[in-house]
Amino acid sequence: MTIHGDYIFIKEEFYTILEEIIENYSNGIDVDNNNIYLDDDGLIVSGTQETQNTWMDAKYNGVAVTPRNGKAVEVNSLWYNANKVMEKLSEKFNQSVNYTKYKKLAKKCQTAFNKKFYNEEKKCLYDVLGDGKIRPNQLFALSLSYPIIKPNSEKAKNIIETVEKKLLNPYGLKTLAKGEENYVEIYEGDSKKRDTSYHQGITWPWLLGLYYNALKNIVKDTKNKGQKKKNEEKIEKFVKKTNKTFKKEIYENGCIGSIAELYDSKQPYLPKGAIAQGWSVAETFRIILKK
Repeated sequence: MTIHGDYIFIKEEFYTILEEIIENYSNGIDVDNNNIYLDDDGLIVSGTQETQNTWMDAKYNGVAVTPRNGKAVEVNSLWYNANKVMEKLSEKFNQSVNYTKYKKLAKKCQTAFNKKFYNEEKKCLYDVLGDGKIRPNQLFALSLSYPIIKPNSEKAKNIIETVEKKLLNPYGLKTLAKGEENYVEIYEGDSKKRDTSYHQGITWPWLLGLYYNALKNIVKDTKNKGQKKKNEEKIEKFVKKTNKTFKKEIYENGCIGSIAELYDSKQPYLPKGAIAQGWSVAETFRIILKK
């Protein structure tokens, strides 16, 4: 729940603020025209065709390149996680009414999510309900402290396999699977061409952190000792490969001593975008250091 276990600090400084955030999302709030509200099924709706309310926020001439308005997979994974955190905090602070409220909100969200987000055809999660494009955002459902999809389930296995087959490469995860409409694998050209390809297949290193967390949650949720060992060996292999890839990157390629914002999604996976990016460095180092 906390890194240092300082629940007194959380109770005195943050708990009321967290209550207000959950309340505003539940009742509806329009921040920067994002039109956020809780639907009757327990899922969060957000955004419009003109606004970008997720990290895939590229625009060109005021037009959203990847509008993800509606019920986005990571927004609802985070909503579930937030309510589970508040459920546990409310229990810790003897807030029985709140405990019951957040538990119900989390359960309702999880039930609707598991019913509606799984794409049987592609064996993965919808990026946004009604949008079957294969994107990495689905890993939020498995990578948070409270995964909304059971990590040791058949659905989770299929999600991981789809991500590994369609999105994962040594430098990160592609933002869109090859074969999907408007897929781009080389980041180049003028500002229009670059902006319209930013989240349309280009590889982002920080997304490796979601994949890593998902693998760890799978290990944590695995009861069979033999399978657990195999999963642990898979993580170890991934860590070593990440270490080898980015050690070479830091010493020999791009910006010496750092990691780029983006990479092309085909060999030789050239570094692109910002020459040094904080979240690229942070997530790859967290993996290498096994944090």
